[in-house]
Formats: sequence, C-alpha cells, structure tokens
Amino acid sequence: MEVKNYREAFRCVRGFAFDVDGVLTNGTVHVSAQGELLRDANSRDAYALGVAVRAGYPVAIISGGNQMGLARCCAELGVVDIYQMVREKVDALMDFCAERSLLPADILYMGDDIPDYGPMRRVGMPTCPADASREVLSVAKYVSPYPGGAGCVRDVVEQVLRLQGKWPSVAEERL
Repeated sequence: MEVKNYREAFRCVRGFAFDVDGVLTNGTVHVSAQGELLRDANSRDAYALGVAVRAGYPVAIISGGNQMGLARCCAELGVVDIYQMVREKVDALMDFCAERSLLPADILYMGDDIPDYGPMRRVGMPTCPADASREVLSVAKYVSPYPGGAGCVRDVVEQVLRLQGKWPSVAEERL
C-alpha cells in the first residue's frame, strides 16, 4: 500500500484490537518448572497501549490463549476489553465493536498468524508485525518494520495518535 494511503487510513482509526502471541509478545513461550507459561512483552508497546486508553481510544486484546499475567498488565494500563480463549476471533471483534459502538471499519487490528486472518479482512486498518505469516502479510494494509513483541504495537499506536494530534509531547508527561 502507498504511504499516503496507510497514513490516511490511520487518521480514521477510532479503536484498536491486538492479538497477543506474536504481536504483544515475540511468540516464544517459556515453561517454568511449575508449568507456568511465561512470555516476553515490550514495555514500549505497553506504554503505547496506556497512552491510547488515556487518549480515549477503546482497546481490545483478542487471544486464543489464556495469559493471566498479560491480562493483568493490560488491565492495569486501563484496557478493559480482554478476550481470552477465543476460538473465533471475528466473533470477539464484533462483540468489541458492538460494546463500544464502533464499526469494524473504525478498527486498527494487528495480528500475526492465520487465526487473525478473518478479523483482519473485516477491519478498516489491518496491520501486522514484520515477522507475520505469509497469509497475514497478504491482507495487511500496513506492515510494521518491527517484529512481534519488539515495538510493532508502539509503532502503529504512536503513528495513529500522532496523526490525530493525540500523542503526548514531552512537556505533557509528568517527569
């Protein structure tokens, strides 16, 4: 997609939806001695989610897995729409849209693999990390230069908020 087109589409975003494994994390799952599943997440991605929430954007986390720690972190950032153990991500996306009075065309969705293909085909701004699957790359209108769990969420959130004049300046942040 041409640069001007994706930037124009970013101006129309009214809400965000993100997959977890491969987007908010790098997709690697570590298993502790107690059997707990551990994932790596990027603090800059988390910061961007918090900025989006504080700026008034609805944010959904839609995952086929069950990541209690990540869900807790997202909730602490103000993300209230957390869908876990989802078999049909399109259904969760449509529930999110209905709950927040949004159209799918209003949503920027970021996914990385085949379960994200369906919702990405329905939203106005389908995006993905640089290391997404071939199928997802084929439907993305914007591919972040960053891989999953390494700043791709920050990339899209910051671009949208900057284009819409809602990204905080250094002067606005408490030091």
